Amino acid sequence: MSSQNNNDKNKQKMNPFPPKKDGENNSAVKNMLLWGFIVLGVFSLVFILQEGNKVENTITFSQYKEILDKDLIESAVIYKSQINDFEFKAYLKKPVSISINNSAKSIEQFKVKLAVIDSQTEEIWTSKGIDFKYEEGDNYFWGTVLSILPLILLFVFLIFMFRRMQGGGGGAGGQKGLFSFGKARVKMMNEGSIKVTFDDVAGADEAKYELVEVIEFLKEPTKFQKLGGKIPKGVLLLGPPGTGKTLLARAVAGEAQVPFFSMSGADFVEMFVGVGASRVRDLFEQAKKNAPCICFIDEIDAVGRQRGTGVGGGHDEREQTLNQLLVEMDGFEQNSGVIIIAATNRPDVLDPALLRPGRFDRQIVVDRPDVKGREGIFKVHTGKIPMGDDVDLKTLAKGTPGFSGADIANIVNEAALLAARRDSEKVTMYDFENAKDKVMMGIERKSMVISEKEKEITAYHEMGHALVGMLMPHSDPVHKVTIIPRGRALGVTTSLPLEDIHSWSYDYLKSKLAMTMGGRAAEKIVFNIRSSGASGDIQQATNMARKMVCDWGMSDLLGPVNLNANSEDVFLGREMSQPRDHSERTSELIDEEVRKLITDAYDVAVNVLNENIGLLHSISKILIERETIDGEELRALINGEELPPISKLAMEAIKSIKLNKEDKQITNDSN
Repeated sequence: MSSQNNNDKNKQKMNPFPPKKDGENNSAVKNMLLWGFIVLGVFSLVFILQEGNKVENTITFSQYKEILDKDLIESAVIYKSQINDFEFKAYLKKPVSISINNSAKSIEQFKVKLAVIDSQTEEIWTSKGIDFKYEEGDNYFWGTVLSILPLILLFVFLIFMFRRMQGGGGGAGGQKGLFSFGKARVKMMNEGSIKVTFDDVAGADEAKYELVEVIEFLKEPTKFQKLGGKIPKGVLLLGPPGTGKTLLARAVAGEAQVPFFSMSGADFVEMFVGVGASRVRDLFEQAKKNAPCICFIDEIDAVGRQRGTGVGGGHDEREQTLNQLLVEMDGFEQNSGVIIIAATNRPDVLDPALLRPGRFDRQIVVDRPDVKGREGIFKVHTGKIPMGDDVDLKTLAKGTPGFSGADIANIVNEAALLAARRDSEKVTMYDFENAKDKVMMGIERKSMVISEKEKEITAYHEMGHALVGMLMPHSDPVHKVTIIPRGRALGVTTSLPLEDIHSWSYDYLKSKLAMTMGGRAAEKIVFNIRSSGASGDIQQATNMARKMVCDWGMSDLLGPVNLNANSEDVFLGREMSQPRDHSERTSELIDEEVRKLITDAYDVAVNVLNENIGLLHSISKILIERETIDGEELRALINGEELPPISKLAMEAIKSIKLNKEDKQITNDSN
């Protein structure tokens, strides 16, 4: 271990890219100079104000003789100046009205210039009873300096502000001055500022493998170049939101021993034309100076959208920025040693020129994790929280199909908050289940007042979904049924597949359609009504049936033909109008097939519920009493078993609640 630590220290000493602190020192010096100028300016202002408050009325020699003859001077101070004359400052015995600058003024003191002071002049002052004394006169040099000091300070302040506006007050990559539009707002990260490594990333093993290879190429380029391999110029991370694309980039920054620049795609484009292209140039200039290095551009679709599309033919400023990015990535100049890593969840709107080999050589798909990946993500996020003995991460991973890494992190956080709200010392499986329900179905609205009749209709509606889902051969098992209002729904029925499904069969989709229409079927059978509570079910069933007909070719009448109009929003980088793919007759057939699939699914749901009407009534009444039934309890009821008064999960959660201080005190007293 000691030798390994010594090697690490030696590597740090030999690191060609140590953390730079020059910018910090320069910033500190500039701040000190700024405060020094401010303090000096305050002192100068106080001095000037004090000098200005002194009442010094300059009079003529004849006026001085007149006041002297009238014996009005009480005391005087004589200063010897630098030009061999004397300044006589006198203080009067009483105010005297005198004309100064053609205006009458009452003065109590005055000053006058005297060319010569001899013994005869002093005798006259003595005879008049004037108390006079000599003092050293003001230094001419310092007097001159103090007189022009305000102008100097003003000039320095203006220069300082002008440099700040030009961006001279910021460090590299951090200029925010008025004229620093063309500077890239890029953040340079060193090894000490990034604490995320590949150990903190789970569920994206293929992406980690590709990125580790890029880092190895930067560290040991000869290993690959000896076989003729070239360093990749760009790596594009693709995937849905929340799957960990930005986290992977942060892990690359933590693992790489090279400079790492980070910037958002939205930071390139501003309201001024040409700023985006200038920032792209500045980004690559900084990168070339620090090569080999990695540049990360998050949400690149903000600047890399397809050119020449949308209303009005596109945005000139955005297209200029994209053109400059294309040239910098693969133009006449070779950016050897600079690797671009970009992330986006909208690869369909990116310009084709940006995606070609030579620019983004590798496109890594960061998809939603499978069950093994979800278990790894749970392990990463639960590593710092105390968990109860009943927590099973494998069960949680199986019960969260289709969840992204961000969703799982949210579930873990919500579980910890729920456990803290219960004053529990550990996070139990009960907390994880409640957190999962909160994320999947929405927050409980227990304060919502519902009439008994509406509650009964909701219970039968949800139990219609649940029974059809449990009794159909190819459907997913029901996870939970509740009539507690969650989100915008009065009740929720959720079903989860036993394993991750990547391809849906025709029988599976028909069973799913039947389960979706089970709520409307139960309302019709029991109450002979049609309520608005099935609006969401109808919309979901219609979308699914239309995809079966138009996208997946599951209609016997229309055959395996793609009939989707593929209409994209024009503002997402597509054309405003697209030609029709099929005739009016085909459109009518599509509508008929969609309607037939939904009505057939409704008929199947009605038949299943009619055959099990006893179960529908009995379990619906239990649901009204308990308000929530999970999948295990529902299977027990279908098999004719009785439910315990409280679920096992809730019982384990109650055991984990710690006693209050009062309860502990009572226990101690009793002992």
